[in-house]
Amino acid sequence: MRNDKLFKTLEEQVDILKAKGLTINNYDYAKDVLLRENYFFLSGYRHLFFRDKKDHRFIEGTTFEELYSMFLFDRSLRNILFEYILIVENNIKSIISYQLSKKYGYKEKDYLDSKNFNQDNLKVRQVNDVLNKMKRQIKNNVYDHTATMHYANNYGYIPMWIMVKVLSFGIISELYSILKANDQYEIAEIYHVEPDDLTVYLAILSNFRNLCAHEDILYDHKTKRIIGDTIYHKKLNIPQEEGEYIYGKNDLFAVIIILKQLLTKDDFRCMFNEICYEIDYLEGKIDVIPIMSILNQIGFPENYRDIME
Repeated sequence: MRNDKLFKTLEEQVDILKAKGLTINNYDYAKDVLLRENYFFLSGYRHLFFRDKKDHRFIEGTTFEELYSMFLFDRSLRNILFEYILIVENNIKSIISYQLSKKYGYKEKDYLDSKNFNQDNLKVRQVNDVLNKMKRQIKNNVYDHTATMHYANNYGYIPMWIMVKVLSFGIISELYSILKANDQYEIAEIYHVEPDDLTVYLAILSNFRNLCAHEDILYDHKTKRIIGDTIYHKKLNIPQEEGEYIYGKNDLFAVIIILKQLLTKDDFRCMFNEICYEIDYLEGKIDVIPIMSILNQIGFPENYRDIME
């Protein structure tokens, strides 16, 4: 029989946290935070502070402020990653549109012709599916953007370098996966990565981009796609279990490794410095658990800062 989740007042929400061992130094402050941030989302970080996996009570001395600090840290990470994933999104849109326009033409009837994409029998269905998704997004969004509306009204077509504005990162990620092998190679070569790796990288970045945009919990998110082993796994001496690296494969540190390869050196340096600052700031806010126990949940190895070198 299902136990319904009943509405709880702010006072009751605070009392639930207190009953689980959380120290409440200021009831009014706690209630205000819960009203603005939502008990459900704030409590998504509570297991970090539990005594162990079976005992769902807070470590003695854990304060509401520490729990909220973790919440704010995750929000800061989301904002930082979102900013720099958008840079990659804009870059890949520009590069793909340039590549296809150069080879196949700049009108929809040219660059959306299925013959311009992977002709493998196993890919036919996916090619048609992706192209249909693109056509729907163009149709639904063309008049929501000044540039696309201008071309549609004045020229009767939308060049691909304009059209990518209305396409989601998810669609762009799928679009790269159906390109002909030589087109994939020319694009991947710009980033100095293999085409198969770039296919996975774009899918993972699209997943994390949407998570960041919708304010979902970020720090312990894992993707279904797994990146291949890189030089960074090896140089950082990331620990292995049964021959597989335990960090940087489908976690937040995997995103850092991806961005290390897809961003410019300056952009990556700026992003990583911002992340390191937030980690240092969080360390000053939390006393009951060591910062590395949190970073391990994120997938960061102890020498994570060495990736800058």
